[in-house]
Amino acid sequence: MKEIINFLTKNQNQCFASIGLDGKPKVRPFLFMFERDEKIFFCTSNKKEVYREIKQNQFIELCAMAKDMSWLRLQGKVVFSNELKDKEKVFEVSPLVKSIYKNPENPDFEVFYLDEIKAHVSSLNNKTI
Repeated sequence: MKEIINFLTKNQNQCFASIGLDGKPKVRPFLFMFERDEKIFFCTSNKKEVYREIKQNQFIELCAMAKDMSWLRLQGKVVFSNELKDKEKVFEVSPLVKSIYKNPENPDFEVFYLDEIKAHVSSLNNKTI
């Protein structure tokens, strides 16, 4: 897990893939927030299409790429957290999120983590790191 967190922290160029409401893949930029107890946390708004997509189909994949052309593929099952402590932690680590939602109790603000995580780090020379 430590290698995954280090990769995500150092490489914030991340793309999040979900299954769209039309059944087709959708990919968009996303940003890792924090890790706790082997859980990797992210956030979104319940007003966005991605929220509706991951409520309908909880399985996602995230890809992050490093400057050395290595990349991390991360798969998991989305689990939403209603814990205020998780929302407060996101505000601590992300001034951007804080500027958007203003308050961790904002009803539009959703925090989720990945369960059933599978991760693989690769490079263009096909060697696993």
